Amino acid sequence: MSRIGNRVIKVPTSVTVENNSNIVTVKGPKGELSYEVNNNLKVNILEGSVTVERLNEDKQTKAMHGTTNAIITNMIEGVNSGFSKGLEIIGVGYRFTLKGNKLVVNAGYSHPVEVEIPKEIEVESVSNTEIVVKGIDKELVGEFAANIRKIRKPEPYKGKGIRYKGEYIRRKEGKKASK
Repeated sequence: MSRIGNRVIKVPTSVTVENNSNIVTVKGPKGELSYEVNNNLKVNILEGSVTVERLNEDKQTKAMHGTTNAIITNMIEGVNSGFSKGLEIIGVGYRFTLKGNKLVVNAGYSHPVEVEIPKEIEVESVSNTEIVVKGIDKELVGEFAANIRKIRKPEPYKGKGIRYKGEYIRRKEGKKASK
């Protein structure tokens, strides 16, 4: 039995949820998101709450039950308050620069790395070493932040690289000279 799939999702008053032929659409103050639900699941929309119900007991249906519930929960939270992910860059000469709809990353390479910012995502520069990725779709925000982090992952010896805000990097001891 899926405990997450059986959760009752509370819908804030500023958000509306609609289900048209297995496509759930969530509208709120920050925007609109839609998701195509598996045919073996049924989304019930009641006054102020949403539930997801299985139509059969197949293994695939059971797997998608909790996933669908979590996705709808994230959609409601996204259109109501949005998601954000902070990134910081550590290293001498390492910095972020915003140029229009591009993010330019200087991360110790011989050339600056330019990343195209998707139109659904907003990137805010806190300083030249910190940025905040914001958006209403949790998956897109996390994926874009992970792609930026992939440019120069933090290394364990000096700690240089791009990391999430508040991320702990376990440091390693370097080589010791023999006597």
